[in-house]
Amino acid sequence: MKTSISVGGYARSDREGTVAFVQAVEALGVDCVWCAEAWGQDAVTALTWLAAHTKRIRLGSGIIQISARVPSMTAMTALSLDALSGGRFILGLGASGPQVVEGLHGVPYAAPLTRLRETVEIVRLACRGEKLAYEGKKHVLPRPGGEGKAIRLDHPPAEIPIFLATLAPKSLEYTGAAADGWLGTSFSPEHAEAHLAHLRRGAESAGRSLDDIELNVACSVAIGDDVERLIEARRPGVAFNMGAMGSAQTNFYNEAFQRAGFADDAKAIQRLWLDGKRQEAAARVPEEMITQFGAIGTAEMVAARFRAYRAAGIDGLTLRLEADGPAAQLALLEQVLDILRAEAA
Repeated sequence: MKTSISVGGYARSDREGTVAFVQAVEALGVDCVWCAEAWGQDAVTALTWLAAHTKRIRLGSGIIQISARVPSMTAMTALSLDALSGGRFILGLGASGPQVVEGLHGVPYAAPLTRLRETVEIVRLACRGEKLAYEGKKHVLPRPGGEGKAIRLDHPPAEIPIFLATLAPKSLEYTGAAADGWLGTSFSPEHAEAHLAHLRRGAESAGRSLDDIELNVACSVAIGDDVERLIEARRPGVAFNMGAMGSAQTNFYNEAFQRAGFADDAKAIQRLWLDGKRQEAAARVPEEMITQFGAIGTAEMVAARFRAYRAAGIDGLTLRLEADGPAAQLALLEQVLDILRAEAA
């Protein structure tokens, strides 16, 4: 099983320390580092910096927000990063959510799947070296009635893997039909079909199977003998996802937990959070919403969780290392890699 990590928050962390951490992760044999893009930093600048300081590890945008750039600029950015990194770049794309898209970028969130599909199609045109002549519902190139013409990017063609971060059923179906990989969150091996059924349906509609898609999911990892303490430490984070990662009307993380069988819990936690009752929201998180959506517990328990992810058909894990500071995170990562190697032997 492939492993990756995610880094972010550069403005509030040690820049050189982040580079040293990624270099150490690379030396341990981790496959990929993902750079996040939210409302504090972009993914592209950080990936360029890391490309200059690493040699082997793959570099992924996890994710580039499609509303923050026009598709042609996304394509130029991807081709540039791929060239500068020596072919190590993975283009991770996502539609984000209405709070960021409308609040930060000032554009409507309407038809996010249409915009995602059109972005992918235009990027692929560019990567194939074709002229950017495209007529969609949200994007038309060149602009009708103007002086523009269809332009071919001045860049050699390149095969850049496109991974999509999707959670809603129709978006998952599109991912199954069109993407090279899936960046999954809110995933549980016990409730895998809440996501995989939609991915599979999309893949089959395009004459593919799930074997044609690299399935990579986020997995929080914490190892220790005091299992209850580890669980308690995760409750606030789950409550945040249920209540704050989206608006009261649109929260894809909350909806994903609902489809996994936790509808009453997810809705109750969200209500408490939105009412400003953050501690009560965290306390309302049931143990299963933590233990079934990550790898938490003793080393033996974590090994069993990794087996469950593999049995569910997952190809890679983006490890969210629940440890205090880079040194502790690297120690935990080494322990995790030892467990995975032992499981593969």
